[in-house]
Amino acid sequence: MIVGFWDCGQSVSVPGMPHKVAIVMGSGSDRPVMEKAGAMLEQFGIEQMTRVLSAHKTPDQAIEFATTAADQGFEVIIAGAGKAAHLAGVMAAKSLLPVIGVPLNASLDGMDSLLATVQMPTGIPVATVAIDGAQNAALLAVAILALSDPELRQKLAEYRVDLANKTLAG
Repeated sequence: MIVGFWDCGQSVSVPGMPHKVAIVMGSGSDRPVMEKAGAMLEQFGIEQMTRVLSAHKTPDQAIEFATTAADQGFEVIIAGAGKAAHLAGVMAAKSLLPVIGVPLNASLDGMDSLLATVQMPTGIPVATVAIDGAQNAALLAVAILALSDPELRQKLAEYRVDLANKTLAG
């Protein structure tokens, strides 16, 4: 086992909240974008763990994580990667959890990672948000979790009302 892949300082635990989301990214350089997902999840009181894994450089660790994520209590995986962005696909191929892909703008204005993330074969879906859309990935995770949690659904509804009010206020 290779040590050092968990970013222990990036774990946020919220007492009393049963939900847990994994945020994985292909490289440490993806952190500035992917931290936005963590901040949004924290706003809703959802526990998250951040991990740097690569579909290409650490495939064994990526597969091990994907196959054990549900056993670790995760309910959704958010996976961000750039260039040949196969991380979300690997997570989806090896886990039955919902996977949300965040294509990152690492080259070609992010179009390469968008296509690599969104063009999954039938049977292995990855929900995909906009290039660098980590906040929307977190909000989609919240919506998925809110299906079985009325309190979280209420928080999401309040967030949407607040968003509308801010928009109308100009």
